[in-house]
Amino acid sequence: MELSLLVWLLPTLALAVGVVVGFLVARLLPNAAPSSTQRQLDEIQERFDNYQNEVVTHFNSTAALVKKLTQSYQDVQDHLTEGANRLALDELTRQRLLASLHAETPQAPRERLTPPRDQEAPKDYAPKTPNAPGMLDEHYGLKRN
Repeated sequence: MELSLLVWLLPTLALAVGVVVGFLVARLLPNAAPSSTQRQLDEIQERFDNYQNEVVTHFNSTAALVKKLTQSYQDVQDHLTEGANRLALDELTRQRLLASLHAETPQAPRERLTPPRDQEAPKDYAPKTPNAPGMLDEHYGLKRN
């Protein structure tokens, strides 16, 4: 009887210990898992916020540089206008210079050469008229009598 009691007691005792250990592990590990998940989520959120800040900084500096470029362009235009007013020898030259500086539309395009319409490759022989002997004909270039 003692042997049968031992056979039942050991598995029952192991089951009870397993339930207690499982209960303790279940209580302790879920608290650890959400904190690591929360930590990962916080890291991702911080990286996203840093990225957004970098994007905003990039576009702000781009806008500042474009504004500076526009101002530099305006300064060059003003300098050229002042130079045209000061250095032009006569009124007609001054008007032409000022008109070219402030022209809204570009000057008329230059006339371009147009390519030939037929795309036939050039021939490396002289064309012949119909019913005339070709260059390889034995009577070519000879006068008939």
